[in-house]
Amino acid sequence: MATAVEDRASHPPHVVPHVLAHALPSTQTLIDGRREPGEQLFDVHDRYTEALITQVHTATQAQVARAVRVARQAVPHAPPPYERAGILRRAAELMLQQRDRLIDLTVAEAGFTLAEAGSELLRAVDTLELAAEEAKRITGEMMPLDGNLGQQNRIGFTLREPVGIVCAITPFNSPLNAVLHKLAPALAAGNAVLFKPSGYTPLTASALCDLLLEAGLPPGLLALLHGMDGTVGSWLLAEQDINFYAFTGSTSVGRLIQAGAGLRRTQLELGSIACTIVCDDADLDAALPKLARAAFRKAGQVCTSIQRLYVAASLCDEVTQRLATAAKAMPAGDPRAAATQVGPMITQTQALRAQDWIAEAVQAGARVEAGGARRGPVLEPTVLCATASGMKVVDQEIFAPVVSLIPFDNLSQAIRQINSTPFGLASGIFTRDIHRAFTAARAIKAGAVHINETSSSRADGMSYGGVKDSGNGREGPRFAMREMSDEKVITVSL
Repeated sequence: MATAVEDRASHPPHVVPHVLAHALPSTQTLIDGRREPGEQLFDVHDRYTEALITQVHTATQAQVARAVRVARQAVPHAPPPYERAGILRRAAELMLQQRDRLIDLTVAEAGFTLAEAGSELLRAVDTLELAAEEAKRITGEMMPLDGNLGQQNRIGFTLREPVGIVCAITPFNSPLNAVLHKLAPALAAGNAVLFKPSGYTPLTASALCDLLLEAGLPPGLLALLHGMDGTVGSWLLAEQDINFYAFTGSTSVGRLIQAGAGLRRTQLELGSIACTIVCDDADLDAALPKLARAAFRKAGQVCTSIQRLYVAASLCDEVTQRLATAAKAMPAGDPRAAATQVGPMITQTQALRAQDWIAEAVQAGARVEAGGARRGPVLEPTVLCATASGMKVVDQEIFAPVVSLIPFDNLSQAIRQINSTPFGLASGIFTRDIHRAFTAARAIKAGAVHINETSSSRADGMSYGGVKDSGNGREGPRFAMREMSDEKVITVSL
């Protein structure tokens, strides 16, 4: 709960002993390169111990408005593409130099295991490098006007120009890489960014902003505006001088952003019930490790984590047994322990919700083949069978380390059930039959279909985004930069 700033002296925040090994980043708002206090504070807790780490300043409405003004003044003076590329490359180098500190923050704030935090950092470095490369390649294209009737003496081409101010509102479940999939392309395209990170992971966000400024980013091009509830986000949405909104989060909030944005453009990565298919000819030795990781990594708190696993009926018993064995072999608990493979969920409240959904499903006839137990915010990786439509674990996004195995008799049956959800972010299929693979690729209504990979497969340079209630727009530095730039047509009559 937020408290007044003047109360801070009597109830000072503390660093959790033996948890954070590095100094904390600033907890204040960042505008034009300067840190400023707010009028309210909110708490940040360690995800595993649930102990208080520190308190963070919520941005005021006046600070939001001033951040917009500063950004508007800075956009015309953004560095040219070559210099923008250099800034992003230097940021990647600094991220590697500060690796231990950033991993420390990610484990504390997001509850990532050490391995997950290390992977998150390396992918974030890759995203910065990809954006740096694309900063030097952003260009328009020639248009063959002489191929049109009566236009033989005209030349046409396009230029790409920054949209202006990009508002980035980011999630807790990827506090470095998902953030940089919004910030890095926006900056690479020459925009200013107003950055509202998740209230669960503000310290990682603050460290990242300091890193970008240290790399040489002009301070007017980046503002950091903290907030725990939707208040700061609503103020940002009301600012009509913002040109573009990039958001990752729930579909319900995405709808509000889309409605409030009006004619302004958006990039929305929203809810998902991610599904993967295992056909009867699948290579199970190759598939099972991928399936277990995709279901349980980051405690299942990934938009593309496998929630429904469709398995050919002839293989269902074997896949159930092998996946349950794999789940039981994945230690869940303290994310700082080297052996831990599944860390805590973002809050104990979310872990309790997921456990309640499991209990409801069991009461309605589902079976727990592995997991299901909870210790504080840690929910064991859970494999369910005999689930059915009408159960929350099947019909709603669980966002937890829980997977339901659903048998199917023919591929079209599985595809129909996948397409029946309101979402369409990503799916996967395991098969050695090219006809089945491309049947699924064409028929599944999703932003991506991965063949012999899970729904959770992603390379940071690829196009990424959903359809239906999973949102619109594309991530991936090259694709996001096109979203975050305007195309201008130039013609010359000879």
